[in-house]
Amino acid sequence: MKTLSFYLDVLRLWLLMVSIVALLLLIFAPKVLLAQELPAAGRPPQAVLTLPQVIDLTLVQSAVAKQAHTNRETSLWQYRSFRADYKPLLAIDGVLPNYSRTILAVQQPDGTTNFRYVRINTSNVGATVTQGIGLTGGKVTVGSTLQRFDSFEGAGQRLYNSNPVAIGLSQPLGGFNQLSWNKRIEPLRYQESQRQYVEERETIARRVTELYFDVLLQQVNAQVARQNLRASEELLRTGREKSKLGRLSENDLLLLELNLLGARQAEMQASVDAQNAALQLKGYTGLTIDPTAALDVPGAAPLPGVTPAAALQQARQYRREGLMFQRRLLEADRNVAQVKGTTGFQANLTASFGLTSSAEQLSGSYINPADQQQVRLGFAVPIVDWGKTRAAVKTAELARQQARVTVEQEQLTFEQSVLSQAGQVDLLNQQLQLAARADTLAQRRYDIAQATYKVGRITLNDLNIAQGEKDRAKRSYVAALRACWVAYFQLRTLTLYDFERQQPLVTAQAE
Repeated sequence: MKTLSFYLDVLRLWLLMVSIVALLLLIFAPKVLLAQELPAAGRPPQAVLTLPQVIDLTLVQSAVAKQAHTNRETSLWQYRSFRADYKPLLAIDGVLPNYSRTILAVQQPDGTTNFRYVRINTSNVGATVTQGIGLTGGKVTVGSTLQRFDSFEGAGQRLYNSNPVAIGLSQPLGGFNQLSWNKRIEPLRYQESQRQYVEERETIARRVTELYFDVLLQQVNAQVARQNLRASEELLRTGREKSKLGRLSENDLLLLELNLLGARQAEMQASVDAQNAALQLKGYTGLTIDPTAALDVPGAAPLPGVTPAAALQQARQYRREGLMFQRRLLEADRNVAQVKGTTGFQANLTASFGLTSSAEQLSGSYINPADQQQVRLGFAVPIVDWGKTRAAVKTAELARQQARVTVEQEQLTFEQSVLSQAGQVDLLNQQLQLAARADTLAQRRYDIAQATYKVGRITLNDLNIAQGEKDRAKRSYVAALRACWVAYFQLRTLTLYDFERQQPLVTAQAE
């Protein structure tokens, strides 16, 4: 009886332990299983990259976008430097001190020269305001100077010499006016650089689109290759079953095995090509793109009906070529004027008026100053230069003529490119619709052919033909989609106008 009681106690103890273990498993097992499933199923899926996202990120952080921004900032500071030439310039200059201790030749009152040991210090300080005259190319200065002389020999001597106010004018006569020409050319150059910045951004977007679709096409090829591989494996499995039943010839079975080997090779090559294309996109955009990450297949590009005449009108109004052609013609005219203004007769008029006074005390040097004036006209006239001046002028004139011809040709070429690109919009849209329809039909035909082959109503060659047509239709659709998106950004680049929103890409603030 005691033994039975002992066994009952042991049994109850085991039941208690099993109950505790079961309770613990009931509490913690779901968490453990969930933790084990997190790496596979609980991990958030990787976001699919879209074309607008890649373009926006590239325009922010890529090296090419930063270079375009740097070029824009450089042109801005160059323009500010040009504007500063037409504003007053305040400068302070001086020499403090200018001590000298040496033996100098000193002329005596009787005309003889005596070498004397001297110790002197001369100091000066002055402030000058300079203003360029854009209309005439001259320069006006207003300044004030103060000089101090100290002699340390004997009893010593100290003198002050002041010019409280001095007004000066320097005016070339009949020469080349650099300020006037810069005022006509530099604003055009600055506006041109701002439009070039917008153009470079659109060019970057177009290039990203090309690389994006290169990756997408390779990914489509890889996807098609994987589908073909799975289909080949299924057909080979079915073919082996038919071969065991004597319903498939050995030749067809070997052909199925060859198709499977080719599908495996195509799948591996497509994967390698997709990774290489993704690396090229990553290198250009500067993005941390996973080569195996899938890209979103965008819809049709927003290509509204654009007439070539409307596209040409917007291009003439907003593209930098119009400003660039105008600037280059002005530069050619400036070069002719510069040659004419720097050769032949040269004259320069300088005039100044001011007050001056000197004294032994600083305050005394500003009391009862005397006026001083100076007028100077310098000129140079070549008498015999053996035709050098005429040759220089003729060379500049011929260069101007050549510049005009070149500008006319480049303008014609640019307008033709705009008209040609705008004329392809409708054609590209039609090609995309046809490619989409062909892709749908080819896929349906392949599905039907695959099902028909399994029941033995068509040959393997017919199935291979349907598969090839399906693959070509898929690639053609992606290629047509790529052509539409590239044409969309190309049209924006050529016109700097958004035909979708009916607004220019160049804003007034940018210029």
